[in-house]
Amino acid sequence: MSDPETHTFADAGAIPNSRLPLLVYRAALPADAAVMERHFAANGWSGGWHNGIFPFHHFHSNTHEVLGIASGRATVLFGGPEGQAVEVRAGDVVVLPAGTGHCRQAASADLLVVGAYPDGADFDTCRGEQARAEQVRRSIAAVPVPRSDPVAGAEGPLLRLWG
Repeated sequence: MSDPETHTFADAGAIPNSRLPLLVYRAALPADAAVMERHFAANGWSGGWHNGIFPFHHFHSNTHEVLGIASGRATVLFGGPEGQAVEVRAGDVVVLPAGTGHCRQAASADLLVVGAYPDGADFDTCRGEQARAEQVRRSIAAVPVPRSDPVAGAEGPLLRLWG
């Protein structure tokens, strides 16, 4: 397996982002929600859902997240309002470190995303409330590196790139 694309984002104030890179695996899995969910679970990422991507800036302070594009395509702005827009298509997989902002900018009508979390962690949804900024940053710093890459398992590039 080749290494995924990596993207890093500076702290954007309300969107803290992460020192760890966002990973984009292109055409990594079959474009099938059930297959993606089973594949993620087999690699220790579960507690998932099937839906889209919120059209507002948000992040998760208590866990990392994987997004598998099961169908359709989307343009997602990662890293906050001044971040980077990335096109994703069916079969792509995006792994977001805790704290990384994301916001759907555009999507096809058939967009379906499979989301999951290391060890089935519960997730919060933060929108950059200044009153909670220090608490959120402490929470992000406490999130451990996952034991397994959601795409390639225990030997996957995530462990090396996030180690």
